Amino acid sequence: MRINIICVGKIKDKNLSNIIDEFIKRLSNYCQISIKEVEDEALDDNKANENLINKVKEKEGMKLLKLLPEKAYVIILDLVKNQPTSIEFADFLKKTIDKFSNNIYFLIGGSYGLSDAIKRRADKAIGLSNLTFTHQFTRLILLEQIYRSFKINNNEVYHK
Repeated sequence: MRINIICVGKIKDKNLSNIIDEFIKRLSNYCQISIKEVEDEALDDNKANENLINKVKEKEGMKLLKLLPEKAYVIILDLVKNQPTSIEFADFLKKTIDKFSNNIYFLIGGSYGLSDAIKRRADKAIGLSNLTFTHQFTRLILLEQIYRSFKINNNEVYHK
């Protein structure tokens, strides 16, 4: 089974990259993880306005959409009210894997979030927290929660 993650931007911090690699290694006992990155669009924060931000999100969104197969089940990480507990997320992931197998795609947007086109394409939107995280940390948190889900679903100790 494969879980696909498509992210805007690269991990620039070596320490964070090492922790991400550790979770990918841990997950290899349960599934294959495919992570693809698309380049984020540059925008001077001092000149950012709603119009420019929307253009950046649209460009990044088009890059994400190009990497999605037609029949992909798309889960976006967004600032939404649906913030499952780890137990609820584990149950959701199990049901989703059972139904969609290798066609599960998690999308992580860039600094300004996801485009409206990506939000329309999504089959499910999940919030990780009411707090805002960088897209680099979001990748780590998602991988940790996927790992935690497998541990929970296999009745293995970890999730305490």
